[in-house]
Amino acid sequence: MRPRIAIPLPHSERPDYNERTWPQYARAVEACGGEAVAIPLDGTPEEIARQAAECHAVLLPGSPADVDPQKYSQPRHPHTSAADPKRDNVDELLLQDAYHLHKPVLGICYGLQSLNVWRSGTLVQHIESEVNHEAGKHVPIAHAVKLEPQSRLAAILEGAGVKGAELPVNSSHHQSPETVGDGLKAVARSQDGVIEALEGSNPAHFVLGVQWHPERGFEQDRASRAIFESFTREAAAYARQEEKDKPSVIRDDPKSS
Repeated sequence: MRPRIAIPLPHSERPDYNERTWPQYARAVEACGGEAVAIPLDGTPEEIARQAAECHAVLLPGSPADVDPQKYSQPRHPHTSAADPKRDNVDELLLQDAYHLHKPVLGICYGLQSLNVWRSGTLVQHIESEVNHEAGKHVPIAHAVKLEPQSRLAAILEGAGVKGAELPVNSSHHQSPETVGDGLKAVARSQDGVIEALEGSNPAHFVLGVQWHPERGFEQDRASRAIFESFTREAAAYARQEEKDKPSVIRDDPKSS
């Protein structure tokens, strides 16, 4: 069966951004055998919980918003973008469901930041560095990241034939984790020390967040594809186990009555 991947719409007030970016995540998931499920941001908590219950994994995408700094008890930096409370609410509900049931989680850019804050971490609200963190049309690769060699992320990339301790990435962000959240660990940094990837410390639960955008380079870049393949593979394993754990229905034998 194709695992169902819950992917919230990136922003509650930017349909143009959603139309441009959400399909990139969906295409990457579906190319790896998953089914992308759009989660609207205007549903009730009950509706979102019902949608989450029907999915086997959660992908938190990027967004033009920034996480509200009040959530991690900091004053707002002048460069911090407006928050998106509806997106925050959906992320939190999906993460609650995923952590409660050990569903796989993949956070990308804003999704990583949302995950880190939900796990009681904090953010650098505006990166000031000589290292470029803004990949774009004219600068497709922002910088390289150094991987923690014993991490799940390093193992995913090595398993796909991506060798070496450094990986060139298309990061495009102005915020990043500062204090790492509970049950998370930093597994990649750029040369200026900025955290570029997090993963869960529980080896039995797939939780991965990256600051770069593997959905953009998915078709050409082996490392990007490996991240989605690994995530979708974990979702498929969760779906199979969920099906296996369902109680069988015992029907009365008409011959015995």
